Amino acid sequence: MLPLLLKRVTQQYFPPTKLPLTTYFFSTTITTNDRGNPNPSRPPPPPIQVLLTESAGRGVFATRIIQPGELIHTAKPLVSHPTLSSIDKVCYFCLKSTRKCSDYEVRRVLFCSEECRDQAKAFYEVEKEADWSAFVAHCRTQGLKYPLLAKRLACMVISGATSADSLDILQPARLSAEIISQMEEELCLLRGALKDSGMKNEQLTFLNIEWYAGVLARIRINSFRIELAGNSYEDLLALAAASVESEAAVGNAIYMLPSFYNHDCDPNTHIVWVENVEARLKALREIDAGEELRICYIDASMDRDARQNILSNGFGFECNCPRCMSND
Repeated sequence: MLPLLLKRVTQQYFPPTKLPLTTYFFSTTITTNDRGNPNPSRPPPPPIQVLLTESAGRGVFATRIIQPGELIHTAKPLVSHPTLSSIDKVCYFCLKSTRKCSDYEVRRVLFCSEECRDQAKAFYEVEKEADWSAFVAHCRTQGLKYPLLAKRLACMVISGATSADSLDILQPARLSAEIISQMEEELCLLRGALKDSGMKNEQLTFLNIEWYAGVLARIRINSFRIELAGNSYEDLLALAAASVESEAAVGNAIYMLPSFYNHDCDPNTHIVWVENVEARLKALREIDAGEELRICYIDASMDRDARQNILSNGFGFECNCPRCMSND
């Protein structure tokens, strides 16, 4: 029974695809007022469009010349979650550095503002009713971070804050039958915590191995590791100390548009986080109209073999960027 289930999951979520070169769903448009003039009350659209490329799936392309250092666009996450090591130091919603309350308790989380508390209210009302100790212990001992995003997404679906198929538009990683099989323990712990909190079976209908494997397959290659630059001396010191401990990330997040940027080991664009989980995409150099915007998925300072190994094992592709082709 299990092999048949794993085969069905693999075929359903990870079919082979061949993508033509064509315009995709996102493009820029100029909003106008009743007289046909540009609407001054709305910010201009970002100077980009999403196209399907011949070899790398979707990509982001410039619609005009973009200047060095220009802020191309910002993006809010579809779903995010603090790392286990940061959960008592950052806002549970926006991941902003937050001072720990003196009466902090193990099952209590922090919010940096009433606005964040209100925005988190829907999914947190579901989440706070469950005992996540077994689920968190499993993630901690196994060194897992992505199930935390799946847990939050499940609570968002149950609360009605998002739909069960909200991540389906993102490209999934190809998961082996062995990896999918290993996910079953996580899924059992996730479902168990929610059922024990009083959730009815009909509320958890979506929460099966097909959904869980599909979500994790997309999270694995579309998740961004959030490292806050901070805007104070104390924030920079904290980030430096965390980097020494290899725990610089305060959380992980999934975005829509940033997930469409393809990789390059010598990128023309980078993504930064200043004080919270809102992503900022900025140009590293002048970008011509029609040129593809690319970011670096990994540490660009590594040598070619190390980069190729991480990109192949972690993201499932061989990098053929000019830098790699020149053996740099």
